[in-house]
Amino acid sequence: MNDHDNPKESGNKVPKGITAFFIFCIVFVLVYVALYTPAISGWSYYTVFEKKMADAKAAASIKGAAEKQSFSGDEAAIAEGAEIYRSSCAVCHEADGTGGIGSDLTEELKFGASEENLYESIAAGREDGMPGFKQQLSDTKIRKLIAFLETLRK
Repeated sequence: MNDHDNPKESGNKVPKGITAFFIFCIVFVLVYVALYTPAISGWSYYTVFEKKMADAKAAASIKGAAEKQSFSGDEAAIAEGAEIYRSSCAVCHEADGTGGIGSDLTEELKFGASEENLYESIAAGREDGMPGFKQQLSDTKIRKLIAFLETLRK
């Protein structure tokens, strides 16, 4: 028999809520390990990341191909390019493209007259004062502007 007055808790049962929570935690850890351990399930964040990157690259190449289309000779695109020219370029290059503050666009161009050279000049700008317009104009609008600029030199 006990000679002291301390209560004993050896006969108390664990509450059902605590037992259920403990079992839930064990099941959760086992399921998590089974699903997200690469050696067991084959899942890896790296494979998910690589798939997302491949999808983005494919989407960008499709978009890039569409954006790099040439509008040379397309009358509707040239008309739209003329409007873009009037609103963005005519201030420096004059309405007829003969220059002013900016260079003369009807003669030989300093940085080249190919579509890619013109695109680079418009999008990124050039030293000696030509600002880049990539922030203001989409790739498609720049390509339409290039189609209009080609008509100025002909």
